[in-house]
Amino acid sequence: MKTVRSAPQPGKPRLTTSAMIASIAAEGQKTKPAPFGHALVELARSRPDVVGMTADLGKYTDMHIFAKEFPDRYYQMGMAEQLLFGAASGLAAEGFMPFATTYAVFASRRAYDFIHQTIAEEDRNVKIVCALPGLTSGYGPSHQAAEDLALFRAMPNMTVIDPCDAHEIEQLVPAIAAHHGPVYMRLLRGQVPVVLDEYDYKFELGKAKLIRDGKDALVISSGIMTMRALEAAQTLKDDRVDIAVLHVPTIKPLDTETILREAGKSGRLVVVAENHTTIGGLGEAVAALLMRSGVHPPFRQIALPDEFLDAGALPTLHDRYGISTAEVARQIKQWL
Repeated sequence: MKTVRSAPQPGKPRLTTSAMIASIAAEGQKTKPAPFGHALVELARSRPDVVGMTADLGKYTDMHIFAKEFPDRYYQMGMAEQLLFGAASGLAAEGFMPFATTYAVFASRRAYDFIHQTIAEEDRNVKIVCALPGLTSGYGPSHQAAEDLALFRAMPNMTVIDPCDAHEIEQLVPAIAAHHGPVYMRLLRGQVPVVLDEYDYKFELGKAKLIRDGKDALVISSGIMTMRALEAAQTLKDDRVDIAVLHVPTIKPLDTETILREAGKSGRLVVVAENHTTIGGLGEAVAALLMRSGVHPPFRQIALPDEFLDAGALPTLHDRYGISTAEVARQIKQWL
């Protein structure tokens, strides 16, 4: 495993190993603590069928908040992800609604077959909620789930969601509970940025939302890359570059109508930005949709490369792999 060390810059503190931990909030940015854990507690108060489950990662997926409030409805399965999802399927078969949490690498790689066979094929009402999606950990390929969306998109019956911030996560929890069927949701945990509240945003399952309009380029994004795109759009205003941002939290099923409408507006560069490998995620889903529909705008992709990523401080890695705000703005400006 190759580690990227951060050289100190004038006026900036030297980054330590704490910068490898999955915190994506910029200094001074508004945040909320554990939005998933608190939203799940609120849901469970009116839904006695909700149970919380994890595989030795309650503290690190914000499930410990649910465990404290509802200890009799909390199941700690130990370091056994395959058992976690097999048991979740069984509980769903008996009428419960399990919210099962772990790291995205463990669900997508270690327990994929169990999810495929016992949850997706049986169309069980299990909500799979996974932390450290994409490049939100600096601990190298063992903890970097750069391929999770590609894997879960390919699974029949599976709804796939990549939220942007705490505001969206709070709305997501009751929304996926109202949807009957298996869901894979990327999780931002701990101190999670709050961004979309300033745009009067409301999450709707299966719907993309135009957060801001612009005449020069359209950024189609999901997850933390919507936050990066909005920040980049503000930066580019100083250069008189006008950027639209279309947030696509539901990766599957894709909101084809909205994407085609916005991408079909003439004169705009279309850029898909995602915290995921270039292979099999939102970028390829949008590109295939545009090609099949006969919509052919100038098209670019901001995504992680098709390689095993380095370990190191997250700010350094985000710059290196092109998903920091500065790099998003630089690439868009260069293409224009």
